[in-house]
Amino acid sequence: MENLLTMSGSPHAHTDESVKKIMYSVIYAMIPAMLVSFYFFGLDAVRVIAISVVACVVVEYLIQKYLIKGELTINDGSAIVTGVLLAFNVPGNLPTWILIVGAIVAIGIAKMAFGGIGKNPFNPALVGRVFLLISFPVQMTSWPVAKPLFGGGNMDAITGATFLGNLKEQANNLEAGSVTVGQLMEKGLAQYNELGEIVGYQVTNFQDLLVGQVGGSLGEVSAIALILGAVFMFLRKTITWEIPVSYLGSALVFALIFWWINPDVYINPL
Repeated sequence: MENLLTMSGSPHAHTDESVKKIMYSVIYAMIPAMLVSFYFFGLDAVRVIAISVVACVVVEYLIQKYLIKGELTINDGSAIVTGVLLAFNVPGNLPTWILIVGAIVAIGIAKMAFGGIGKNPFNPALVGRVFLLISFPVQMTSWPVAKPLFGGGNMDAITGATFLGNLKEQANNLEAGSVTVGQLMEKGLAQYNELGEIVGYQVTNFQDLLVGQVGGSLGEVSAIALILGAVFMFLRKTITWEIPVSYLGSALVFALIFWWINPDVYINPL
Protein backbone atom coordinates (compact mmCIF):
# COMPACT_ATOMS: atom_id res chain seq x y z
CA MET A 1 0.00 0.00 0.00
CA GLU A 2 1.32 3.41 -0.93
CA ASN A 3 2.29 5.65 1.98
CA LEU A 4 0.14 8.76 1.60
CA LEU A 5 1.46 10.58 4.68
CA THR A 6 5.08 11.52 5.23
CA MET A 7 6.02 12.87 8.63
CA SER A 8 9.23 14.69 9.41
CA GLY A 9 10.59 17.12 11.92
CA SER A 10 10.74 20.86 11.49
CA PRO A 11 11.57 23.05 9.71
CA HIS A 12 8.88 22.67 7.09
CA ALA A 13 9.42 26.07 5.45
CA HIS A 14 12.61 26.53 3.49
CA THR A 15 14.38 29.58 2.08
CA ASP A 16 17.71 30.42 0.55
CA GLU A 17 18.43 32.70 3.51
CA SER A 18 20.92 31.61 6.14
CA VAL A 19 22.07 32.86 9.51
CA LYS A 20 25.25 34.14 7.90
CA LYS A 21 23.38 36.07 5.19
CA ILE A 22 21.05 37.64 7.72
CA MET A 23 23.86 38.62 10.07
CA TYR A 24 25.88 40.25 7.32
CA SER A 25 22.78 42.09 6.12
CA VAL A 26 22.51 43.56 9.61
CA ILE A 27 26.20 44.48 9.51
CA TYR A 28 25.73 46.27 6.18
CA ALA A 29 22.74 48.12 7.62
CA MET A 30 24.89 49.42 10.48
CA ILE A 31 27.54 50.88 8.17
CA PRO A 32 25.87 54.35 7.89
CA ALA A 33 25.78 54.75 11.68
CA MET A 34 29.32 53.43 11.86
CA LEU A 35 30.59 55.99 9.35
CA VAL A 36 28.81 58.80 11.19
CA SER A 37 30.47 57.74 14.45
CA PHE A 38 33.86 57.79 12.71
CA TYR A 39 33.17 61.28 11.42
CA PHE A 40 32.05 62.82 14.70
CA PHE A 41 34.11 60.82 17.21
CA GLY A 42 37.22 60.07 15.17
CA LEU A 43 39.73 57.42 16.17
CA ASP A 44 37.95 56.79 19.47
CA ALA A 45 35.00 55.38 17.53
CA VAL A 46 37.33 53.22 15.44
CA ARG A 47 39.01 51.93 18.60
CA VAL A 48 35.78 51.14 20.43
CA ILE A 49 34.13 49.35 17.51
CA ALA A 50 37.27 47.38 16.58
CA ILE A 51 38.00 46.25 20.13
CA SER A 52 34.38 45.37 20.80
CA VAL A 53 34.11 43.23 17.66
CA VAL A 54 37.45 41.48 18.22
CA ALA A 55 36.66 40.85 21.90
CA CYS A 56 33.25 39.36 21.13
CA VAL A 57 34.63 37.08 18.41
CA VAL A 58 37.54 35.92 20.59
CA VAL A 59 35.32 35.26 23.62
CA GLU A 60 32.89 33.22 21.52
CA TYR A 61 35.76 31.26 19.96
CA LEU A 62 37.37 30.46 23.33
CA ILE A 63 34.08 29.33 24.87
CA GLN A 64 33.19 27.09 21.94
CA LYS A 65 36.72 25.73 21.59
CA TYR A 66 37.63 25.02 25.20
CA LEU A 67 34.42 24.97 27.25
CA ILE A 68 31.64 23.70 25.01
CA LYS A 69 34.07 21.89 22.68
CA GLY A 70 31.50 21.94 19.92
CA GLU A 71 31.15 23.36 16.45
CA LEU A 72 32.73 26.76 15.92
CA THR A 73 30.21 29.32 14.65
CA ILE A 74 32.25 32.52 14.67
CA ASN A 75 32.04 32.64 10.88
CA ASP A 76 28.28 33.20 10.91
CA GLY A 77 28.74 36.88 11.77
CA SER A 78 26.57 36.89 14.89
CA ALA A 79 29.51 37.71 17.18
CA ILE A 80 30.43 40.61 14.89
CA VAL A 81 26.86 41.93 15.09
CA THR A 82 26.98 41.73 18.89
CA GLY A 83 30.33 43.51 18.91
CA VAL A 84 29.13 46.38 16.75
CA LEU A 85 25.87 46.73 18.68
CA LEU A 86 27.73 46.75 21.98
CA ALA A 87 30.04 49.47 20.65
CA PHE A 88 27.01 51.43 19.46
CA ASN A 89 25.65 51.40 23.01
CA VAL A 90 28.68 52.86 24.79
CA PRO A 91 30.46 56.24 24.74
CA GLY A 92 33.44 56.72 22.45
CA ASN A 93 35.73 57.47 25.38
CA LEU A 94 35.02 54.23 27.25
CA PRO A 95 38.23 52.56 28.52
CA THR A 96 39.31 49.46 26.63
CA TRP A 97 39.24 47.12 29.62
CA ILE A 98 35.65 48.05 30.45
CA LEU A 99 34.67 47.35 26.86
CA ILE A 100 36.26 43.90 27.07
CA VAL A 101 34.30 43.19 30.26
CA GLY A 102 31.13 44.11 28.39
CA ALA A 103 32.04 41.73 25.57
CA ILE A 104 32.61 38.89 28.04
CA VAL A 105 29.22 39.48 29.65
CA ALA A 106 27.43 39.88 26.30
CA ILE A 107 28.85 36.74 24.69
CA GLY A 108 29.70 34.55 27.66
CA ILE A 109 26.66 35.13 29.84
CA ALA A 110 23.89 36.57 27.68
CA LYS A 111 24.51 34.38 24.63
CA MET A 112 26.63 31.25 25.10
CA ALA A 113 25.34 30.41 28.58
CA PHE A 114 21.92 29.88 27.00
CA GLY A 115 23.21 27.74 24.16
CA GLY A 116 24.27 30.26 21.54
CA ILE A 117 22.53 32.11 18.75
CA GLY A 118 18.76 31.75 18.63
CA LYS A 119 18.53 30.40 22.17
CA ASN A 120 19.32 33.52 24.16
CA PRO A 121 16.18 35.20 25.59
CA PHE A 122 17.71 38.68 25.64
CA ASN A 123 19.80 40.68 23.21
CA PRO A 124 23.44 40.02 24.21
CA ALA A 125 24.66 43.53 23.38
CA LEU A 126 21.95 45.15 25.49
CA VAL A 127 22.68 42.81 28.40
CA GLY A 128 26.31 43.90 28.14
CA ARG A 129 25.27 47.54 28.12
CA VAL A 130 23.05 47.16 31.18
CA PHE A 131 25.82 45.34 33.06
CA LEU A 132 28.33 48.07 32.23
CA LEU A 133 25.87 50.82 33.15
CA ILE A 134 25.27 49.26 36.56
CA SER A 135 28.92 48.41 37.19
CA PHE A 136 30.57 51.53 35.76
CA PRO A 137 27.97 54.31 35.85
CA VAL A 138 30.47 57.18 35.72
CA GLN A 139 32.33 55.90 32.67
CA MET A 140 29.10 54.93 30.93
CA THR A 141 27.58 58.38 31.42
CA SER A 142 30.59 60.51 30.46
CA TRP A 143 29.80 61.38 26.88
CA PRO A 144 32.27 62.83 24.35
CA VAL A 145 31.22 65.95 22.51
CA ALA A 146 30.58 65.21 18.84
CA LYS A 147 32.88 67.27 16.63
CA PRO A 148 33.25 66.95 12.85
CA LEU A 149 36.39 65.21 11.68
CA PHE A 150 37.65 68.31 9.88
CA GLY A 151 36.22 70.81 12.34
CA GLY A 152 39.28 71.02 14.58
CA GLY A 153 39.36 71.24 18.34
CA ASN A 154 39.89 68.68 21.05
CA MET A 155 37.40 66.05 22.09
CA ASP A 156 35.97 67.05 25.42
CA ALA A 157 33.80 64.95 27.68
CA ILE A 158 30.49 65.83 29.24
CA THR A 159 30.26 64.30 32.68
CA GLY A 160 26.67 63.32 33.33
CA ALA A 161 23.71 62.32 31.24
CA THR A 162 23.11 63.36 27.65
CA PHE A 163 21.13 66.50 26.85
CA LEU A 164 17.67 64.92 26.95
CA GLY A 165 18.49 63.21 30.23
CA ASN A 166 19.69 66.48 31.76
CA LEU A 167 16.66 68.30 30.41
CA LYS A 168 14.37 65.81 32.09
CA GLU A 169 16.30 66.13 35.33
CA GLN A 170 16.08 69.93 35.28
CA ALA A 171 12.36 69.89 34.47
CA ASN A 172 11.58 69.57 38.16
CA ASN A 173 13.56 72.74 38.84
CA LEU A 174 11.78 74.63 36.08
CA GLU A 175 8.33 73.43 37.09
CA ALA A 176 8.20 75.73 40.10
CA GLY A 177 9.08 78.79 37.98
CA SER A 178 7.37 80.69 35.23
CA VAL A 179 8.50 78.33 32.48
CA THR A 180 7.06 74.84 32.15
CA VAL A 181 8.54 71.98 30.18
CA GLY A 182 5.80 72.25 27.58
CA GLN A 183 6.46 75.96 27.05
CA LEU A 184 10.18 75.35 26.96
CA MET A 185 9.89 72.85 24.12
CA GLU A 186 7.14 74.66 22.22
CA LYS A 187 8.81 78.08 22.14
CA GLY A 188 12.20 76.68 21.25
CA LEU A 189 15.15 75.75 23.38
CA ALA A 190 17.31 78.41 21.75
CA GLN A 191 15.34 81.14 23.55
CA TYR A 192 16.48 79.82 26.92
CA ASN A 193 20.22 80.39 26.87
CA GLU A 194 20.46 79.85 30.59
CA LEU A 195 19.46 76.22 30.07
CA GLY A 196 22.82 75.60 28.40
CA GLU A 197 24.56 76.58 31.60
CA ILE A 198 22.22 74.42 33.67
CA VAL A 199 22.79 71.23 31.71
CA GLY A 200 26.46 71.90 31.08
CA TYR A 201 26.70 72.49 27.34
CA GLN A 202 25.17 74.28 24.38
CA VAL A 203 21.56 73.59 23.57
CA THR A 204 21.24 71.09 20.73
CA ASN A 205 19.15 71.91 17.68
CA PHE A 206 17.12 69.41 15.71
CA GLN A 207 19.46 69.51 12.72
CA ASP A 208 22.30 68.25 14.92
CA LEU A 209 20.03 65.50 16.21
CA LEU A 210 19.29 64.41 12.65
CA VAL A 211 22.89 64.29 11.43
CA GLY A 212 24.46 63.13 14.69
CA GLN A 213 26.43 66.10 15.98
CA VAL A 214 25.40 65.47 19.58
CA GLY A 215 26.92 63.76 22.56
CA GLY A 216 25.86 60.20 23.22
CA SER A 217 26.62 56.58 22.47
CA LEU A 218 28.29 55.90 19.14
CA GLY A 219 25.28 54.36 17.43
CA GLU A 220 22.47 56.52 18.74
CA VAL A 221 23.49 59.99 17.64
CA SER A 222 22.42 60.11 13.97
CA ALA A 223 18.75 59.64 13.19
CA ILE A 224 19.38 59.76 9.44
CA ALA A 225 21.99 56.99 9.60
CA LEU A 226 19.65 54.75 11.58
CA ILE A 227 16.79 55.39 9.14
CA LEU A 228 19.04 54.50 6.20
CA GLY A 229 19.97 51.24 7.90
CA ALA A 230 16.32 50.45 8.54
CA VAL A 231 15.38 51.16 4.92
CA PHE A 232 18.15 48.82 3.76
CA MET A 233 16.84 46.00 5.95
CA PHE A 234 13.30 46.62 4.75
CA LEU A 235 14.41 46.39 1.13
CA ARG A 236 16.44 43.26 1.82
CA LYS A 237 13.46 41.85 3.73
CA THR A 238 15.76 41.12 6.66
CA ILE A 239 13.05 42.59 8.87
CA THR A 240 9.40 43.43 8.31
CA TRP A 241 7.80 46.78 9.00
CA GLU A 242 5.27 45.50 11.56
CA ILE A 243 7.62 45.23 14.56
CA PRO A 244 9.31 48.67 14.40
CA VAL A 245 6.09 50.42 13.38
CA SER A 246 4.08 48.82 16.19
CA TYR A 247 6.80 49.67 18.73
CA LEU A 248 7.21 53.28 17.63
CA GLY A 249 3.48 53.65 17.13
CA SER A 250 2.75 52.46 20.66
CA ALA A 251 5.31 54.89 22.08
CA LEU A 252 3.75 57.71 20.04
CA VAL A 253 0.22 56.89 21.20
CA PHE A 254 1.17 56.83 24.89
CA ALA A 255 3.23 60.02 24.52
CA LEU A 256 0.24 61.75 22.90
CA ILE A 257 -2.04 60.57 25.70
CA PHE A 258 0.25 61.93 28.42
CA TRP A 259 0.70 65.21 26.53
CA TRP A 260 -3.06 65.55 26.08
CA ILE A 261 -3.62 64.98 29.80
CA ASN A 262 -1.01 67.51 30.94
CA PRO A 263 0.70 69.52 28.17
CA ASP A 264 2.60 71.63 30.71
CA VAL A 265 4.55 68.62 31.94
CA TYR A 266 4.73 66.39 28.85
CA ILE A 267 5.96 67.63 25.48
CA ASN A 268 4.13 67.20 22.19
CA PRO A 269 5.73 64.11 20.58
CA LEU A 270 4.91 65.45 17.12
